[in-house]
Amino acid sequence: MLFAIEEINNRTDLLPGISLGYSIYDTCGSIPRSIKVALALNNRNESVSSSSDTPCTKPVQVQAIVGETSSSPSTAISTLIGPFHIPLISHFATCACLSDKTKYPSFLRTVPSDYYQSRALAQLVKRFGWTWVGAVRSNDDYGNNGIAAFTETAEQLGICLEYSVSFFRTDSTEKIQKVINTIKTSTSKVIIAFVAHLDMDVLIHELSNHNMTGYQWVGSEGWISDSQFAAVDKNRILDGAIGVSIPKAHVSGLEEFMFDVRPLRSLNSDLYTEFWETLFSCKFKREKSDENDRECTGHEDLTGVENSFTDMSLMPIFNNVYKGVYAVAHALHDILGCDKTCNNNTKVTEKCTKADVHILQHIQKIHFKTKEGEEVYFNENGDPAAKYEIMHWQPTENGTLDFVIVGVYDASLPFDQQLSLQNKALKWAQGSTKVPVSVCSEKCPPGTRKVLQKGKPVCCHDCIGCADGEISNVTDAVICVRCPPELWPNERRDACIKKEAVFLSHEEIMGILLTTAALFGTCVTAIVIVIFFRYRKTPLVRANNSELSFLLLFSLTLCFLCSLTFIGQPSKWSCMLRHTAFGITFVLCLSCVLGKTMVVLMAFKATLPGRNLIKWFGPTQQRLSVLGFTLVQVIICILWLSISPPFPSKNFEEFKEKIILECALGSAVGFWSVLGYIGLLAVLCFIFAFLARKLPDNFNEAKFITFSMLIFCAVWITFIPAYVSSPGNFSVAVEIFAILASTFGLLICIFIPKCYIMLLKPEKNTKKNMMGKGPQKSF
Repeated sequence: MLFAIEEINNRTDLLPGISLGYSIYDTCGSIPRSIKVALALNNRNESVSSSSDTPCTKPVQVQAIVGETSSSPSTAISTLIGPFHIPLISHFATCACLSDKTKYPSFLRTVPSDYYQSRALAQLVKRFGWTWVGAVRSNDDYGNNGIAAFTETAEQLGICLEYSVSFFRTDSTEKIQKVINTIKTSTSKVIIAFVAHLDMDVLIHELSNHNMTGYQWVGSEGWISDSQFAAVDKNRILDGAIGVSIPKAHVSGLEEFMFDVRPLRSLNSDLYTEFWETLFSCKFKREKSDENDRECTGHEDLTGVENSFTDMSLMPIFNNVYKGVYAVAHALHDILGCDKTCNNNTKVTEKCTKADVHILQHIQKIHFKTKEGEEVYFNENGDPAAKYEIMHWQPTENGTLDFVIVGVYDASLPFDQQLSLQNKALKWAQGSTKVPVSVCSEKCPPGTRKVLQKGKPVCCHDCIGCADGEISNVTDAVICVRCPPELWPNERRDACIKKEAVFLSHEEIMGILLTTAALFGTCVTAIVIVIFFRYRKTPLVRANNSELSFLLLFSLTLCFLCSLTFIGQPSKWSCMLRHTAFGITFVLCLSCVLGKTMVVLMAFKATLPGRNLIKWFGPTQQRLSVLGFTLVQVIICILWLSISPPFPSKNFEEFKEKIILECALGSAVGFWSVLGYIGLLAVLCFIFAFLARKLPDNFNEAKFITFSMLIFCAVWITFIPAYVSSPGNFSVAVEIFAILASTFGLLICIFIPKCYIMLLKPEKNTKKNMMGKGPQKSF
């Protein structure tokens, strides 16, 4: 402050012909002493009420106050002098509460508000992924309000505070020990230290006594830029600390001025004496001095001393004082109407209330540049533009610490651009290059979702795998998203992939076996046809109605072949073909069997006296009956295909991870009508064959038809529950199996015995044998 005042008084362009005076008081950071100093500076005008109508007749002693360093004393002073509108310009009181102009109307500052510092710290913590942190704060306006603002922003960014403890430098050892114990028992490894520099001095000694290493410290501007703490940190507790600091500044001539202590000596001999003795650890000669103390000469060399006073690490704070003094000077310059000279007739302090309001309003409106080019102005809350540097304490190989600027924070930019970190390799505690980890719960990887732990902050959670059919493709997903019906999660459940399309294929084992069986049945039927054609003129073939036999063999061939339409990927035409072909060929087959049975029955019943039934069931009637029975099924199929035909569909219900490609029935009535009609013909065949079972053996195939119908009915009766209960493509396999089993039953029971006689027992294939009467057997 002395440097700035002396510089202003020596300038000819600022307050020409006017010299600024000053009074300096030491508050020692004490609120009571701050109030006492404020009353002294206010020239005992504290007896005048702000609401009193009595005019203030005494001139004020000062036009403005530069100070205080801490927030709590500043709130006390500003509360006291606010009614008198005396400007209080602080260089280091950062509490956001001081921006409230209803409580502190005359307060201004050249240091940014903690509102922005707290947001900068929260963004810094978030940038490094620290979501589980502890907080230590000074138990005053600075610490309490700072952490309150930090907590508000941290919650918005998903950061949780495990604990928040406070202390003050005058607290008892037991209370500070509780702070240490809280840190020791916590699980978070990152500590936000919103602590004033005097309080931090006490805390660092306690931390050193307990060797509290292994923690990542995030500091406020109250201590992060003070190299003195690095000097007293013998256990390297603060190695790797990071935080926000006031931007570095340079005031030309200030360093040389501070090394010249003559102004200090002339100002206050007591202050000079205390400063000199502390700096050089000596004592000036007094009447009652300890002989063991080294005597101060007053000529010690300042250039050989290394501390926070001589290394100019506090230059940013000095610069804030410098700007505060110049703000007052520029306001006075405007009030006095100074150009080349100032209007000495203008009395700035004509009356205390009028004059003070006048200078306060001018200070609030000033906008100037320092000689270094830095802009100085105040917003409507009396705060300057908020800009910070990100300072990092990097351990070096030789055991010292480097204070490195690794980024900046500019509150004037959009939120996502305010914090900017440089691509520098950061060194943390113990020289590690790996960013420390401090989380309550590890991040939930894709494929899982977060579930909060009961009774704990939102940062504490468990990771639960997504349920069947759901995925999460982001880290820390809150919910899992269900895949569309045609998709299914992969093994990691972080992406939806196409479901496997499943159908009865020619390439799978079941498809190959069924295809082989169908082709084998077709070949066997073809062989039987060849045999029957070769022996077509033999009595056995002629006696068994060769025309219906060949038509039956043809229909059996079609039955074997129609089963192949059920294998392969369903399509629109294959779905319609498979059911209609199956229905028509089986009706054709059963019509022939029914015709053969009725021929046998009619032939023997016609031999009874007075019967002439055979004429009603000759070859023409047999052909018409087969055609008529088949035509009924054709009409049913046409109606089914016209009204609601089968169509290919995708079944998502049977298997969650697969799509069953199948043929939907379209009309269930149509499907069961086809089956019902087949069942009706099968029952009729069985009844007629059963009635003809006791006719002469040698010329009777009714028993074989009866057995074939028993097999046929048994197969299709068991087919219905098996078909309904079989999942997916197994239902298709069941239907094919039923077709093949019933077809083989007809082929084997009706034709194989005849082939056996024709090939192996030709002596029985004679007309005499066919006409022979065998003994009656019960059945």
